Amino acid sequence: MIKGQKVVCINDTFPALIRAIYKQLPVKGVTYTIREVFLGREKVVKGGDSATVGLLLAELTNPPDPFHQGKQELGFSSERFAPLEEKTDESSAGEEAGELVEAGGQSGAGFWQS
Repeated sequence: MIKGQKVVCINDTFPALIRAIYKQLPVKGVTYTIREVFLGREKVVKGGDSATVGLLLAELTNPPDPFHQGKQELGFSSERFAPLEEKTDESSAGEEAGELVEAGGQSGAGFWQS
């Protein structure tokens, strides 16, 4: 996932603590724009460190994380989102390829053949 990418929320189930400290939460099925991607953190489990990819969304703003020394804004796990699949118009792509003209002035139909 990258900054500027459109994503759709696939999981909007949050525990009560999260609902209490966040000002805005994503809603399942709604499309959002990634504002920032960062390395998030998870609780240390059985002596192992683990991290997750965190996201800030252009459409939502939240208060600073009370447990982050730099007071980074509270974000969301990227696992709550799926990339939005944008439909491509294959017919217009084929038309554009047919409009290419070879240096000799002939249409592009035979230009790409080897």
